[in-house]
Amino acid sequence: MVKNLALGTGRRKTAVARVFLREGNGTISVNGKSVDDYFNNPSFVYVVKQPLSVTGTETKYDILINVRGGGPSGQAGACRHGIARVLVAYDDTNRKSLKANGFLTRDPRMVERKKYGQRGARRKFQFSKR
Repeated sequence: MVKNLALGTGRRKTAVARVFLREGNGTISVNGKSVDDYFNNPSFVYVVKQPLSVTGTETKYDILINVRGGGPSGQAGACRHGIARVLVAYDDTNRKSLKANGFLTRDPRMVERKKYGQRGARRKFQFSKR
């Protein structure tokens, strides 16, 4: 039986990531796939691995992530937030470096809602003078 060392939840836009930290050799799996297969864009893979490179724990732990909702960018941000939180939950000495890089802050930017009487969040219907 595999034992989880710590749990963390990361959020970004409408994506939510549940992150499990385990003893291992640096494997990251997202929804049952490797991180490189799930996020086929290298910039998203870089975003997910940022907290590990800052704390120097790339090959120390295995990370299992279940992520739902949003698109690839939001999911990558949610994974990064969750990994940062799980590293702090396991070892509080990581907090200072992760906080300094802004990985523990939940990015509050969300899609603005559509208003009634308008075409979109800010877009109005075309005005006709005559």
